[in-house]
Amino acid sequence: MTRKKKRKSSNKISNLTNTILSILKKDRNQSFNYKQIAAKLGVNDASSRNQIIKKLQQLKAKQEIEEVERGKFKAIVNTEYHTGILDISQKGSGYVICDDFEEDIYIASNNINRALDGDEVELYVYKRSRRGRFEGEITKVLKRAKSDYVGVIQIHKSYAFVIADSNKMYKDIFVPINKINKAEDGDKVLVKLEDWPEKADSPYGKVLKVLGKPGEHNTEIHSILAEYGLPYEFPHEVEDYANKIDTSITKEEIAKRRDMRKVLTFTIDPKDAKDFDDALSFQVLENGLFEIGIHIADVSHYLQPNTVLDDEAYERATSVYLVDRVVPMLPEILSNNACSLRPHEEKYTFSAVFQMNDKAEVKNQWFGRTVTYSDTRFAYEEAQAIIEKNITMSAVETSQLHKIDTNIPSEVSLTGKDYQTSPEIAQAILKLDELAKIMRKKRMSSGAISFDKVEVKFNLDEENNPIGVFIKTSKEANKLIEEFMLLANKKVAEYIGKQNPKKTFIYRVHDEPDDSKLAALQGIVSKFGYKLNFKDRKSITTSLNNLLQDVVGKKEQNLVDTLAIRSMSKAEYTTQNIGHYGLAFDYYSHFTSPIRRYPDVMAHRLLQHYLDGQKSVNEDIYEEKCQHSSNMEYLATKAERDSIKYMQIKFMQDHQDEEFLGVISGVTDWGIYVEIISNKCEGMVRIRDIKDDHYDFDESQYALVGRNTKNTYQLGDEVLVKVKETDLIKKHLDFNLIGKNEDNH
Repeated sequence: MTRKKKRKSSNKISNLTNTILSILKKDRNQSFNYKQIAAKLGVNDASSRNQIIKKLQQLKAKQEIEEVERGKFKAIVNTEYHTGILDISQKGSGYVICDDFEEDIYIASNNINRALDGDEVELYVYKRSRRGRFEGEITKVLKRAKSDYVGVIQIHKSYAFVIADSNKMYKDIFVPINKINKAEDGDKVLVKLEDWPEKADSPYGKVLKVLGKPGEHNTEIHSILAEYGLPYEFPHEVEDYANKIDTSITKEEIAKRRDMRKVLTFTIDPKDAKDFDDALSFQVLENGLFEIGIHIADVSHYLQPNTVLDDEAYERATSVYLVDRVVPMLPEILSNNACSLRPHEEKYTFSAVFQMNDKAEVKNQWFGRTVTYSDTRFAYEEAQAIIEKNITMSAVETSQLHKIDTNIPSEVSLTGKDYQTSPEIAQAILKLDELAKIMRKKRMSSGAISFDKVEVKFNLDEENNPIGVFIKTSKEANKLIEEFMLLANKKVAEYIGKQNPKKTFIYRVHDEPDDSKLAALQGIVSKFGYKLNFKDRKSITTSLNNLLQDVVGKKEQNLVDTLAIRSMSKAEYTTQNIGHYGLAFDYYSHFTSPIRRYPDVMAHRLLQHYLDGQKSVNEDIYEEKCQHSSNMEYLATKAERDSIKYMQIKFMQDHQDEEFLGVISGVTDWGIYVEIISNKCEGMVRIRDIKDDHYDFDESQYALVGRNTKNTYQLGDEVLVKVKETDLIKKHLDFNLIGKNEDNH
């Protein structure tokens, strides 16, 4: 008899409590009877129905559900429902970040309920006592983060599937055969999600665009842009509109502006720059003060509101700087021509002009539209040579400045031409450098944080293959430009921000760092012997700056720099000014790059609006524009990082037989991340590939520890690695571990 009872109980519906609660919570405004629940479970036998009826009564008795009318039940709505953003891990589980919870809420993979990474979701939160952490179940997707995905299509006889490149997309996308848009099997495509039927295992989609064959250079670059919804070409009507704009310099327009064409003016930019959106002018006044003009391309003169050109610029919101190309915010006729402050050309500019003394104190300021003439163009390396050599070359009469291509001597010139730098320009650069150093010192003493993170750059051949990697660092010439751009941005924001009554403006803000992130940073850097002081704001910034200074040139520099930046809040655009923590400014905006940033265009328009004595504009409209600009900046940054990662992997493909010295930059329960010291390429050594022992992850030590040997691989250790596998499509780089760098022990 006992055996028969056991056999009979095999019909028991598993996990029935959670299943019924899930059904009722999902449609909380609807009531269900036992028949409807049975239908949703796909059961219709008497035993199953009786189990459902019994369970409904039990849940009612526990007051987890209510009987709203005879035989009809609803979930009891309580305060356990929250909303947040889902972050999916590579393992398929996830976390929801909620504003009303201090900690992130863990979501098991079986409780994600068709939500996707980045979605805004509603969730039911409960606390699991075993680990004491909050866990939840997603009950509703409120807003999809994205609908377009990049992946490789696999075509079958009557249907196809797209396997997404993103490791956070945990389902393949089903595509009906009539929606493959001429794709061929194995093509990389852009697919749009259209539906996810309740009983379907996969979402349904259609192919929007065929991007090309996986692994081909242009295919992969276009895939990076498509993944983040970023365009790589302008619509025909936008190009057409831009090409018809009158870009001539007219007497009528000059008459409306401050004419600064006779003041010594020059640009300092990267040697490969194609657009020059800022220039500096310099002259010594009769009163002994220095008049310094920060002249910015007057993009808003050409970019008029309510045009297809302006709509396109707003949608893009930013230029995107990939390793092998720039995807500009504006068509070339503007970005590289009319709005580029090229040498020996008159240009319309929007300027911040300051009178400063020897202590770099601003004694007078003026903002407005100008017309300027750039006397010469310097690459950073050329300006740096003047600073380092303190060059004051043979005299060239000031009257001749507009007639020659002033440059520096051939031994420090990138052009190799035997031109001479006028003493006026050399002296201007040296004085500006002197003032910039004073301003920088003041900023640092006020609590600014010095993030001079190294940049990874590539030498490319004609086919855009990486043939070399080099590390770009910021020198005095870069910092000279940076300080005067910061000055203009700060003073423009102050000018508007201090007005009474308050006026709507675009601010670039940066909140104070999160205490828990700083504590996590301390936990990691302590492994390298560094210590942070969190007593107050002054001690935090001082110890952060000391840390960033101490790691310069060390093996762990890139890791520590990256972790320090991640511990900071994210800078963003808003109409609500809270100051800029990282720069130690009470007021800060973006005014100096309207060719490549739409918020700067808005700042120019608003500044002119208020200079003309107009009333404040609608704050809500501009706050929405700020949010859009911040979002697009975030996507562009991700695309830029992906392009660097792609090029690093492509570079490593040709170095598979070499040994590299690296530093362990991350430790997880599935392996260690190793960053090669010489070229900053980061790859993974999987735990299963370390053969000399069975290793366990020790979270407290940030280490993998061998069970038998007790050998450890810890964050910051130097190790030798070889390339195991390069995957350009998934952007994965795997290493084989050779061992620790014994020379360092």
